[in-house]
Amino acid sequence: MEVSVLSSGSTGNISLITTGQHKILMDAGLSGKKTKELLDEVGVDINEIDMAFLSHDHSDHSAGLGVLMRRYPKIDAFANTGTWNYLLDTNKIGKLPSQQINTIEPGQTRTFGDLDVTAFATSHDAAEPQYYVFESDGKRIAFLTDTGYVSETVKGTIKDADAYMIEFNYDNMMLRDGPYSWSLKQRILSDVGHLSNDEAGQALLDVVCPKTKNIFLAHRSHHNNTEYLAHETAKEILIDGDANLDSDVNIIDTDALSPTKLVKI
Repeated sequence: MEVSVLSSGSTGNISLITTGQHKILMDAGLSGKKTKELLDEVGVDINEIDMAFLSHDHSDHSAGLGVLMRRYPKIDAFANTGTWNYLLDTNKIGKLPSQQINTIEPGQTRTFGDLDVTAFATSHDAAEPQYYVFESDGKRIAFLTDTGYVSETVKGTIKDADAYMIEFNYDNMMLRDGPYSWSLKQRILSDVGHLSNDEAGQALLDVVCPKTKNIFLAHRSHHNNTEYLAHETAKEILIDGDANLDSDVNIIDTDALSPTKLVKI
């Protein structure tokens, strides 16, 4: 299994997971043209994408999905019932080909050849948000962004993965002193908002293990965080702290404009 975080941030989120049998998109928050360009950068033809998993309905995660489904009939798209109903009722991403719509519900694990996918509910102000653990050939990567907190149930689901993609959305001081309205700050800080650098680091502290080799720091706010602050917080908590990690763990910064390299999990 290989993974690249193609784009991550408030302007759009999309990642690539490859197995021997599948090429999968995790979220689709960018235009079809931009998605194709980013896939080209990591050496993957968009025509080879056969699956897409959607976390929730917010446009920075879903905006490009309708275009991809209509343009590439090979893509089977997966989300839970609440997310599909919202998108279909609001026509938010256009008319969706019914034959490409598939469901996976929170708490459910589905198997697709060499790939097992487990969905789990998160806490965010969307219709029915959920994220996923992808497992293939004995390796597991857990994706988790857009949640106000990490419950014990979620920790149990994502514990002991070989890799994580988790949001380090904001630095507490930058958010509190920043330009956002107080109501927006309250939303971000709430239980249906986002994870701060410290909250994400502490959550990881509870779930990582010696086999965890790669941690992608994702969904970083451009107004309320910096790459340096997110990385140093993760390093301080995980590397210099008490995390049950081997010394060769790789903390990977992600970006809204350029993909990470394909990382073997």
